Amino acid sequence: MRTPADHALEIAELLRPLRTRLADPRNAVRPPLSEARGRLLASDVTSPGFVPPFANSQMDGYAVRSDDVRAASASTPLTLPVGATSAAGDPIRRHVAGTASPVMTGAPIPHGADSVIQIELADPPRFTGIGAGSRDAAPGTTVSFSAPVAAGAFVRPAGADLVPGAVILPAGTRLGPVGLGSLAAAGVAEVLVRPRPRVLLLSTGDELRAPGEPLAPGQIHDANTTSLTAALQESGAVVSHASVSDAASAVLDEIAKHPDVDLVLTAGGVSAGAFEVVRDALEGAGVTFGSIAMQPGGPQGFGTLAVVGGGRVPVVAFPGNPVSALLSFEVFLRPLLRELSGLAPMREITHAPLAHAITSPRTKHQVRRGILRENGTVEVGAPGSHLLHDYARSTVLAHIPIGVDALPEGAEVEIWRIDD
Repeated sequence: MRTPADHALEIAELLRPLRTRLADPRNAVRPPLSEARGRLLASDVTSPGFVPPFANSQMDGYAVRSDDVRAASASTPLTLPVGATSAAGDPIRRHVAGTASPVMTGAPIPHGADSVIQIELADPPRFTGIGAGSRDAAPGTTVSFSAPVAAGAFVRPAGADLVPGAVILPAGTRLGPVGLGSLAAAGVAEVLVRPRPRVLLLSTGDELRAPGEPLAPGQIHDANTTSLTAALQESGAVVSHASVSDAASAVLDEIAKHPDVDLVLTAGGVSAGAFEVVRDALEGAGVTFGSIAMQPGGPQGFGTLAVVGGGRVPVVAFPGNPVSALLSFEVFLRPLLRELSGLAPMREITHAPLAHAITSPRTKHQVRRGILRENGTVEVGAPGSHLLHDYARSTVLAHIPIGVDALPEGAEVEIWRIDD
């Protein structure tokens, strides 16, 4: 019987061609920035111009020529006439030598001025006659300064952030709010990004009904479609999903409707029962089924399936019990898909002492849901594959390796944090 580590290597190899294809720049797509959050850049993005595009003021104050206020001091303040005002969004004005031009934060520095004196350091320390309908101060308005200013003070030069041709973000960057903002500031409207993996999720079983639908005797609500769709999307995939009946033809027909997906993921119908629909449909067509030494999540399948057009699509088949399906996703698919999307592939892995003694099948790698207590010990729940609510309230997954059949209270176990 294969170990979980062996199976994880098989799944990684199965998806290796997909990883290569998604990373190929020739397959990149070009969404607008509004649709690029979380995507991986397929190539470097360079700046088409200067950022900022013009010299602008870092402060509210007065634009001056530094030479004009060189003689200013506390004992002999220098008084200058107030010139034309510049506000954010104004065209670039021309500064008259020997004047002080009111300038607002972000406004263009007038041609001829080389520095800004903060309004708080002027006398009076407020703008006079500006605002409330008055664009410029009245003729004869003056302002005084009691200290010189260095050339370039509080001036943001054109290109201080970026110059034309500078790399804004390199290929492989995952786009978040700051990166998107930097691209927008440079005037970049769309970018080349790697395509997202497209996954077809199939939940199987005549007993399944959608949440909210009434249940007849023997029926249950479908949890796998909801939980696995969320898990796939959280890992960067684009998901199509369907529930199919316990008929092999239904499985094959549904897959045939989605010839362009990158991966088919199934939940249910993979064990050794008499009505294992996924196994009946796909075994012998390139998909291998068997058991691995993991509990829950022993029954597994993987391989490739021929699709319309002559290609083959990778298939990963999970057991149908909701906990088994989700734990299988955690161990085998989540790290691979998140790596494709530029996300941290692994959960935070640490060790913690058990709050109580446990037993485990010696021949299985057991994954137990648990809660990390405030005192640092971990309380693990029952191993049943149907206890989804128990999983929902858990904060860690505790891993009991093959070869261990019992652990006492206080024994250290590996835990994966799932409370992020």
